Amino acid sequence: MQPAQWKTFIAQFTALSQRQRLASIALLRGAASQDAAVALVESVARQRLHCPACNSSHAHRHGHAHGLQRYRCVACGRTFNALTGTPLARLRHKTLWLNYADCLLASASVRKAASQLGVHRNTTFRWRHRFLSLAKTDRPHCLHGIAEADELYVLESQKGARQLTRPARRRGGRVRKRGISNEQVCILVARDRTGQTLDFVTGKGALTKAQLHACLPPVIDKDVLLVTDGHAAYRAFAREAGLSHQAVNVRAGIRVQGAAHVQNVNAYHSRLRGWLRIFHGVASRYLPNYLGWRWILDAGRIRSPETLLKATMGEFPHLTMT
Repeated sequence: MQPAQWKTFIAQFTALSQRQRLASIALLRGAASQDAAVALVESVARQRLHCPACNSSHAHRHGHAHGLQRYRCVACGRTFNALTGTPLARLRHKTLWLNYADCLLASASVRKAASQLGVHRNTTFRWRHRFLSLAKTDRPHCLHGIAEADELYVLESQKGARQLTRPARRRGGRVRKRGISNEQVCILVARDRTGQTLDFVTGKGALTKAQLHACLPPVIDKDVLLVTDGHAAYRAFAREAGLSHQAVNVRAGIRVQGAAHVQNVNAYHSRLRGWLRIFHGVASRYLPNYLGWRWILDAGRIRSPETLLKATMGEFPHLTMT
C-alpha cells in the first residue's frame, strides 16, 4: 500500500464504532473471525429449545440454513431454528445485528444507522421496530407510594401511511387549531418517586376520565397517592376509583405543595420531547415503540447490545422492577 493510500485508510478509523474497533484489533492479532450475533442467538435458543408449533421440547438437529442450526420436532415433524417465532425471524445480515443494537442505544436515526452499517435505510427501519417489539415490554408491573400522572400532546402524524385521512402537511406541519384538539395525540405518563415509569397512548384530543379508567387501575396500588395537575378528569377518576388524590394548581403558579408536585413526571416529559426531536416527527402508529425505546434509555435497563439482542428474543437477563 502506498503512503498516500495508507494515510487515507487510517483517516477513516475515527468513524469506526467501539465494536468495529475491537473487531479490527482482533483481526490484526490474527484472531479467528466469529459471528458474535449468531453465537449469542444460538446460546439463547439452546437454553429454552422448544417447537414453536406444538411447544414440545423433544427435537433433534436437522442441518444448517442461513448460518443457523435447524431443528426437527419429534412430536409434529416441523422444522425450526433459533429465530422461528421471534421478531427477528427471516431477517438478514445477522452479522450486523450487534452493531445495529449499538445504534439503537445511541439513538441513531434510520439514515445514520444505515450509513454506518452499509445497508439500505428500509432495512434499518424494519430492524428498529423488530428490535423494539419485545424489548419495549420490559416495564414495571405496578407503581407504588406517591405516583405522579400528567399528559403531553404531540402532533398527530400519518407518516408512511399509504392513504391519508387529511391533507398532507409539509415537513410535519404545525397545529392549526389553538389549544388541545384532534390534531394532537395524547400521551399519558405515570411515574412514581423511585423512577418507575408507565406511559400510554390514549388517542387523539384531550384526556378523558374513561381513558384514565382504562389505563391506570391495573398498574397502580390501591393505597397510592396520585398527584396530578388540576385537570378535572383526574379528580373524577380518583373519586370513582377510590384513590387518594392531590392536585397541584400549576396554572396559578403553585408547583410544589409539600411532597405533592408533578416535577418528576414533567422532567420526564421534557426529556422525551427533546429526544423525539431527533427523528423529525414520529408516525403516531409507532408511538408505543418509541415510548418503550425511550424507557430503555432513560431507565438504563438495557446498557449493552448483547442485552438488547437477548431482550429482542424475549429473554430479559436483568431483574425486572415492580
